[in-house]
Amino acid sequence: MKLDVAGVGKDYLIPVLDTVSFRVATGEFVCLLGPNGCGKTTLLRIIGGLEPATRGVVLLDGTPVVAGDAHDRKVGVVFQEDRLLPWLSLEANVALVLRPLGLASAARRAVARRYLALAGLAGFEDYYPGRVSGGMRQRAAIARALAIEADVLLMDEPFGALDAQNRRIMQTEVRRIWKETGRTILFVTHAIEEAVALGTMLVLMSARPSRVRELIRNDARVERAKLIDDLNTMIMEEVLRQQGGAPLG
Repeated sequence: MKLDVAGVGKDYLIPVLDTVSFRVATGEFVCLLGPNGCGKTTLLRIIGGLEPATRGVVLLDGTPVVAGDAHDRKVGVVFQEDRLLPWLSLEANVALVLRPLGLASAARRAVARRYLALAGLAGFEDYYPGRVSGGMRQRAAIARALAIEADVLLMDEPFGALDAQNRRIMQTEVRRIWKETGRTILFVTHAIEEAVALGTMLVLMSARPSRVRELIRNDARVERAKLIDDLNTMIMEEVLRQQGGAPLG
């Protein structure tokens, strides 16, 4: 599913997003980067239809996203917290999001088990969230987002609460799931190395009120170490600009 973000802005008491524009092809893995407070999560929520833009438009395959509008868009969201219901098993947590689709109980369970297996949780369907690790809970959250057959998967720093080892494992797993499903993914992260390891396209946002500073194609021709250094420099420039300091150099 193609995604167009066209001149999107958002104002609260102060402007957070100025005019953000970029295009995402079907099957891209896009990582959003930028200084703290530049509006990455706000932009993700607007793309997901969870809150309205002040100006501009988001199009999914040419159809405008309208906040709160019930329609047939297939957008899954994975938050920073897993948001699993502790009194339900992993299978029941995933099956729960399928109820509005009108599937019978047996069909919901079958879909839940299929996506839990895709997320590496075969054999853990009957476990409760409190009995598994943080990484496994996030896998279940990813399975839940995919179970609605989401064409676009929005991920808001989903590994931020994990330790370094589990974070690396989950990065590998998400990359595997992306390759197996061909879904379009937008992934917010503060970790430059994580973005470079995962993304096929990197969207670097400027200081608040944010615009797109750089769109970077991350492919085999890119020297990863230099890209990480360049991104570190650019983000520090934007942090200083947001704090009212002088630019580097």
